[in-house]
Amino acid sequence: MSSTTDKLKGLANEAVGNVKQGVGNMTGNDKLVAEGKAQELKGETQKTVGDVKDGAKNLADKITGHK
Repeated sequence: MSSTTDKLKGLANEAVGNVKQGVGNMTGNDKLVAEGKAQELKGETQKTVGDVKDGAKNLADKITGHK
């Protein structure tokens, strides 16, 4: 998966997780709140993976002289 794909999926998971948490809080559904938090954390991790891939690519480009 590309770094951009990781970042986009991460953003989507964070958004859906936040919505689940909000609905869970409004309805008193603790299970939905927990699922939302887990999905939000998954999204944050995916975004981080994308950032790391970008950093590794940039470093490799600098080492090899590619732009």
